[in-house]
Amino acid sequence: MERLDKFLCDSGAGTRSQVKPLVKAGRVTVDGAVVKDPAAKVCPENQRICLEGQPLGGWRRLVVMLNKPAGYVTATRDDQDPTVMDLLPPALKGLDLKPVGRLDKATEGLLLLTNDGDLLHSLISPKKQVPKVYYARHEGTATEEDAAAFRQGLVLRDGTVCLPARLEPLGPGESQITVCEGKYHQVRRMMAARGMRVTYLERRQEGSLALGDLLRGEARCLCVEEIRSLEEDTGKLSGSAPPILAGCEQTLGY
Repeated sequence: MERLDKFLCDSGAGTRSQVKPLVKAGRVTVDGAVVKDPAAKVCPENQRICLEGQPLGGWRRLVVMLNKPAGYVTATRDDQDPTVMDLLPPALKGLDLKPVGRLDKATEGLLLLTNDGDLLHSLISPKKQVPKVYYARHEGTATEEDAAAFRQGLVLRDGTVCLPARLEPLGPGESQITVCEGKYHQVRRMMAARGMRVTYLERRQEGSLALGDLLRGEARCLCVEEIRSLEEDTGKLSGSAPPILAGCEQTLGY
């Protein structure tokens, strides 16, 4: 049993303060009967709960891929700057999504968001060794000596120790960098430690999931197979995972 207002929130009907007026206005039914008490106990497994005649499904695991533009901070809210949450279409708001790790304000590219706390922590844990692949434009040209330093694990100027990483020179002023952790401004700081100031940075892949042709500023829900692939990347493939939000494999714009 759980509170009716909590069930409505988990179904994406809104925040706790937003769903209470809906209930009190008689817009919610339980097994066909209007219920006006937000604190009423319901059993979603055995009862049909509807908002304005539409059945609600309760909590469903959801993983979203966003192609983040520059200028947005990776946070659920910020008093000064727009956040990545502002880029999500209305259908994905109110579902308790949280960013998986961070991309700094100037960095673009692949950012995952999820309401699955276990998956979130597995993806960002250095122990899981989930690779994140970045494309960088930078001053200077990376050398094999730089690549060897990355493979050994860099020590940054402030003493921060980085795990071994991969630096692949792509030509003058361009490189691909793969890391398995997410320290503060890590890629930029690693490159700076080798005398290469990054002028542009884009994350293109996380684990087995690539950005693909998703347009900048767009978001889409991952399908079942993609989420399972991410679980395999973390070594945490669970046969008892909650069902994934149905009908959400399409690309979602603004």
